[in-house]
Amino acid sequence: MASTSSNVKPTKLEEHGDDRLYVARQDGDPDSDESSLGCCIYILMFFSIILIICTLPISVWMIFKTVAEYERAIIFRAGRLLPGGPKGPGLFVIIPCIDEIRVVDLRTLSFDVPPQEVLSKDSVTVTVDAVVYFRVSNPTMAILNVENYKRSTELLAATTLRNVLGTKTLAEVLSHREEISSTLQGLLDEATDPWGVKVERVEIKDVRLPVQMQRAMAAEAEASREARAKVIAAEGEQNASRALKEAADIIAESPNALQLRYLQTLNAISGERNSTIIFPLPIDLLSSMMK
Repeated sequence: MASTSSNVKPTKLEEHGDDRLYVARQDGDPDSDESSLGCCIYILMFFSIILIICTLPISVWMIFKTVAEYERAIIFRAGRLLPGGPKGPGLFVIIPCIDEIRVVDLRTLSFDVPPQEVLSKDSVTVTVDAVVYFRVSNPTMAILNVENYKRSTELLAATTLRNVLGTKTLAEVLSHREEISSTLQGLLDEATDPWGVKVERVEIKDVRLPVQMQRAMAAEAEASREARAKVIAAEGEQNASRALKEAADIIAESPNALQLRYLQTLNAISGERNSTIIFPLPIDLLSSMMK
């Protein structure tokens, strides 16, 4: 028994202006069906035009449509895409009753990725949220290839964010935000290209850690600061001791320097306006004692 899948031809690419559509054709569909369907469309168009003429001038408001500079209109006639590509900007004509319009905004849009709980590579749970900027680059593909391009992009962004951060350690997540954002943008842009969507930018907004992890990191940072402060104080004392030793060696080698230091000390004591001044031992006695 032949499989039912043999009645379906491989998917082929059809060109509608500059837009690409993937359409599956079946062998069982005769050409007469398409021709009969085309005849039905022309008959509907004929009766619609007659109706428009009979209802003038009221029907004028129904056949003329406008779209803004930043919008494009996709027209379906009797359920089929109208050749010629998107319409707009400006004024264009439709046939009421058989034409359906889908308007697509071409401006850059944005959405917030809800906070995602991610288990990092080093088994740390972090909560990360982001913002994504995107725009529609191909209106026809955005309508035909995906049901809701904005919602689909939002769901894909959340999944991609979790997958990418799951391959990073906590230190990499905290210090390499720009690199991670660039990776996310590239992956999302590639995945949404068949939908006619261009992801322009992805930014990580916030990385939140568990309370216990925050306390542990704060204690570690405090201990590191105290250790650096002790090292700096020890280095200062060492340098001061070395300078005092050098000064003592110089004074010991020169008696005149010792006497000069004696006079400087007396001058400093007298400048403090003390009522009682205690003189140290005579300098000559000190010199003899040092010898």
